[in-house]
Amino acid sequence: MRQRLVLESSSGPLEHLPFRFERWADGRVLVTNMVGEHVFLTTDEFTSLAELRVEDPALLRTLRAKHIVRVRGEELPVELIALKYRTQHHRLADFTGLHMFVVTLRCEHSCGYCQVSRRTPARTEYDMSPETALAAVDAAFRSPSPQLKFEFQGGEPLLNMDIVRLVIRRATERNRTEGRQLAFVIASNLALLDDEVLDFADKYDVYFSTSLDGPRDLHNRNRPRPGRDSWERALTGIERIRKRLGDHRVSALMTTTAASLGRVRDIIDTYLEQDFRDVFLRPVSPYGFALRPRQRNGYDMSTWIDFYNEGMDYILDLNSRGIPVVETYSALVLKKMLTNANPGYVDLTSPAGIGIGALVYNYDGAVYASDEGRMLAENSDTTFRLGHLAHDSYETFMTGAALLDPLEESYTGSAPQCSDCAFERWCGADPVFHHATAGDYLGRKPESAFCRRNTAVFRYLLDRYSSDPRARELFRRWTAR
Repeated sequence: MRQRLVLESSSGPLEHLPFRFERWADGRVLVTNMVGEHVFLTTDEFTSLAELRVEDPALLRTLRAKHIVRVRGEELPVELIALKYRTQHHRLADFTGLHMFVVTLRCEHSCGYCQVSRRTPARTEYDMSPETALAAVDAAFRSPSPQLKFEFQGGEPLLNMDIVRLVIRRATERNRTEGRQLAFVIASNLALLDDEVLDFADKYDVYFSTSLDGPRDLHNRNRPRPGRDSWERALTGIERIRKRLGDHRVSALMTTTAASLGRVRDIIDTYLEQDFRDVFLRPVSPYGFALRPRQRNGYDMSTWIDFYNEGMDYILDLNSRGIPVVETYSALVLKKMLTNANPGYVDLTSPAGIGIGALVYNYDGAVYASDEGRMLAENSDTTFRLGHLAHDSYETFMTGAALLDPLEESYTGSAPQCSDCAFERWCGADPVFHHATAGDYLGRKPESAFCRRNTAVFRYLLDRYSSDPRARELFRRWTAR
């Protein structure tokens, strides 16, 4: 009785602060506040929270520390939440930091899951012109962002290396007066990598991103090319970059196809054998050539979730045996889940990362809100075309309805079901994906593969973090990367 009287006199009547909740099958209830701080409660504890009858001093301290309740009249909890919320959205003031140049649609690979309507190497009419490239550089520097990343895509960008050189040289020259932090990345299959490209990359501090889908047989099946040696050429290119430029100058990315299912351990082992310590277990995207009937029936999201769960179990086991490896997407989620940092990954931002996080300058001068929006246009859907470099400005791209409408309609803080979801602060909005799969920017969340994927990842990470001390320590290390 004395303890209860002391509690009431020192704390006063309680009030709820905004929170969301999700029930677990084992009876626990996940409670999250406005900035994603979370706690698991028992059913009885959640009832006491709902009824504001919190008599356990330890529980009360936790709920106040997590800004789920406050003593009536307290202003500090609200001020702290506001500060954390502003911090999570600080990137919005910078606007567009990533600028993607589609320098050609030509490619000598014929990947079945390709998101781009690629063209054969002889079709030079699908190359970006010097005039378009220079106009795109001007547009990129109109962004107020202090960091500008120029990423070169295709097709295979090494087939139009002259334009890559032109863009990098012009950006470097202009930056002498602009004073931005520049980064250059070539997304290449590396099959055409030569000494001339490496010399240029060395001079201008260019990074490379390539594809590595797993062991030789799987990679070559997913990524066929003349000679059936895509895997061998990719590994040769990776080794050449490492020897000439350093290990950190090349990264690899895989795509999960139907042929990948059941082979997640082989894929992870391949990454380790090639001295990569990060692997992104990425599902195939519903764009471009990947929409062809023989690809469309590859697998559904529930199958990918099983693939991810098995892969994460294996990664945790490897780490417990002293073999460090990180699942990239999980690390990004955990940074949002366990810290107040926002890694800025496009799929995990709200407002969505289209336009305000990245712009795409197509070979023909058209500008798109995202690479996926450009891929839809290759199939005659120009919904996310923001304008054209020949007659529109960066300001026009950023203030037109083609960008503002999907941003407004898909904002998770007000979108139906998203706004009530306990995972909202860790998730993001993807209006391009939902437009492609459901016909509108928001989508139907119970049917959304985007929603199912992220929910499964969140639940897996929370379960392991809350029940496994070794996983908890590992996940904390991942957030510090």
